[in-house]
Amino acid sequence: MPLDDWELWAAAQQVIKQHRAKAPEHVAQRIGELAAAGDLDGAQAWQAIAERIDQLMDYRTGQPLSRQ
Repeated sequence: MPLDDWELWAAAQQVIKQHRAKAPEHVAQRIGELAAAGDLDGAQAWQAIAERIDQLMDYRTGQPLSRQ
C-alpha cells in the first residue's frame, strides 16, 4: 500500500531531523539499496521522500528551511 502524502512529508522531516545536512546522502543510499534488492515500490517511496527533502532543505546552509 503506497504511503499517503502526509506520511511522505513526515518521513522527509524525520530524515532531516536525524541526518541533518547528510539527509540527501542517506536517502540516495537507501534508494540504491532498495533498487539493488529489487524493491522497486520501496525505492519509489524513498524517491518521493527525496523530492520532499529537496523542498524542505536549504542546500546553501545544509539546514531545514524551518530553522532560518
